[in-house]
Amino acid sequence: MNEGASDIANPPRRGRLACVGMGMTLGSHLTPLARSHIAQADVVFAGLSDAIVEAWLREMHPDVRSLQPYYREGKSRMRTYREWVDVMMTEVRAGRRVCGVFYGHPGIFAWSPHKAVETARAEGFEAHMEPGISAEDCLYADCGIDPGRFGCQHIEASQLVLYERRIDTGGYLVLWQVGVVGDRSLGRFATGMAYRQVLVDVLLEDYPPEHEVIVYRAATLPVDRPRIRRAPLADLAALPLTAEETVILPPYQPLRRNLRVAARLAAIDAADPAASS
Repeated sequence: MNEGASDIANPPRRGRLACVGMGMTLGSHLTPLARSHIAQADVVFAGLSDAIVEAWLREMHPDVRSLQPYYREGKSRMRTYREWVDVMMTEVRAGRRVCGVFYGHPGIFAWSPHKAVETARAEGFEAHMEPGISAEDCLYADCGIDPGRFGCQHIEASQLVLYERRIDTGGYLVLWQVGVVGDRSLGRFATGMAYRQVLVDVLLEDYPPEHEVIVYRAATLPVDRPRIRRAPLADLAALPLTAEETVILPPYQPLRRNLRVAARLAAIDAADPAASS
């Protein structure tokens, strides 16, 4: 067989990418599909902030490379996230099967997995995102919140203070990354009380100071319990917060019926009784 025929019979293996979610609680949240992507990969990149979880992942695969060393105080997180995409894509372009493993859901508050999948597909590689159990999912269960009852608005805390956003006080308001609120450099791991006071002042435009807020953190180890603290909104700035904690404002105002739309629907019912049956 000549060399050309051999190349046709054994085409070079093309790289591929899978970004999967580890879930929030070690071991119990990893889905069978996510586990299979990890097992089938040539190299695994770990975007996990807990050393114990990363060590557990290393027991599942012989080549796990941590993405945490790319972080550095004062270095823009966007630069770090671009480096994550570059390092994963370098292996994909080399023809390797790559799996990026991220906390919770890889598509929630995670820029790099979305960008890596988008880049891989644009370059003609197979790329897949496998969902995982996120902090949002745990929040609903641990705090007893049904988003279908009053509605639930999710906003990154810095986005709320830096942009003009309309808050729906008739539903739940969930604020993410309050621990770094107001950091415009994207290079800090925490901001202080003065920054949180700016957030509180913005919220006081729509809520009274005594309105209860919930500070929540999901459990990450099986022996842990979720952390739930409650305090008046006016005290939020003074509370110590970590980057992993989320702030929830329960509904403040009751839902108000839209009488104009109700009358319109009643007219439709009256004109066509069968349509409302």
